Amino acid sequence: MPASVTGLPRDLWRSSATTSLTAALARQDVLAFPAMQSLLYTLLLAEADPPADSGSGHAFLKGRISKLLELGAAEAAQALLERTGPETPALFPLWFDISLLSGTEEAACNSLNEKPFLSPSVPARIYCAARGGDWAAAAVMFDSAVALDMIDATERHLIAIYLDPELAETNVEPAPPAKMTPLVFRLFEAAGTPLPTLSLPRVYAMTDLRDTVGWKAELEAAERLTRTGALSENRLMALYTARRPAASGGIWDRVEAIRRFDAALQSGNAEAVATSLGRAWRAMQSVHLEVPFARFYAKDLTQVPLTGPARGLALSVGLLSPDYEMIAAAADPQTPDERFLVALARGEPRSTLARDPLLRTIARAFEAEGPPEALQPLLETGKLGEAILQAMTLFSSGASGNLGQLESALQGLRAMGLEDSARRASLQLILLNQGELQ
Repeated sequence: MPASVTGLPRDLWRSSATTSLTAALARQDVLAFPAMQSLLYTLLLAEADPPADSGSGHAFLKGRISKLLELGAAEAAQALLERTGPETPALFPLWFDISLLSGTEEAACNSLNEKPFLSPSVPARIYCAARGGDWAAAAVMFDSAVALDMIDATERHLIAIYLDPELAETNVEPAPPAKMTPLVFRLFEAAGTPLPTLSLPRVYAMTDLRDTVGWKAELEAAERLTRTGALSENRLMALYTARRPAASGGIWDRVEAIRRFDAALQSGNAEAVATSLGRAWRAMQSVHLEVPFARFYAKDLTQVPLTGPARGLALSVGLLSPDYEMIAAAADPQTPDERFLVALARGEPRSTLARDPLLRTIARAFEAEGPPEALQPLLETGKLGEAILQAMTLFSSGASGNLGQLESALQGLRAMGLEDSARRASLQLILLNQGELQ
């Protein structure tokens, strides 16, 4: 993303050490707070110069890509790699793995077939030779690798079936390895025994979005990926409302709850919306998808006149959406908690409205001027990107109960020009803790 989109300078990382940045990226735990997820994606995808000490190496780029893959954002990782140029021995293995998961391995295989030096992996070379139609070369490489014991037992079994599918009818299916790789995963699929992805790293879930699995597996994958911002809420809600649930319980109850709420909202019937909103919200709370729900439905929800508990819940949903500031400007808060949250959304939370230590901490952070002491050394030496990552780490610790670090995190984000992130993170910290306004 260019600086005109991110608002971040090109020298974001320039003054920091590569090792410090890669360690700071690895520490980021943003699963619970979508505001921190969004900020992390912005940092990972920002067009910026690498650290000055990186030279011709790719350690920092690999660290960014590894974090994207941890979040399940394979498409973003692939785009970042392809923009850099993945046809080097240092980057090709990552490109090949990501391409296998996204089902777009043709380009990577063509490159490997033309330039075998790109990867030392014999199984990858065999797979790509066969995929490119050179079955004879693939067979020769396979026989040589087996003779030299260069392929482990699982890969040997699966590649043999890939080269001769009739073997699948007589051979016993191998057990999945303790450490899965994208190539082994795809070889199991090619052998007619696709593996479930729920127990695998999140990035494997994207393979369940290719219309090759049942609806339940597709829904589960979409929930996993939406939870980390790797899939848009539009895709998830489209899946929820695509058809009637096939059964009851678990994910089917969530499908039914969202379908009923969606139909009520489409009808404009305030009573039906009020009745179905609570159930839909509880369904989203059960899988920590409240913010994606809010992003998708909040604007339409503002058009429905609601009263009683449904009104307060609709305000909660609105304050968790990207339109929180507009919704706060039009809100008529009716409780002390609502007054604080509306003031926070407007960027002016007052200590006089804060009724507990958490709210008072947030108010102090918004009343403070300049960066906190914890971030000053980084900012004074031009290490803006590293300072943002440190503020995010402080926020994670603060969200777990260290209110001093929470105050430093929010004060720091605001001092670095990340006001929107500070407001949204604060709103999420309050609302996702208590579920709805009281």
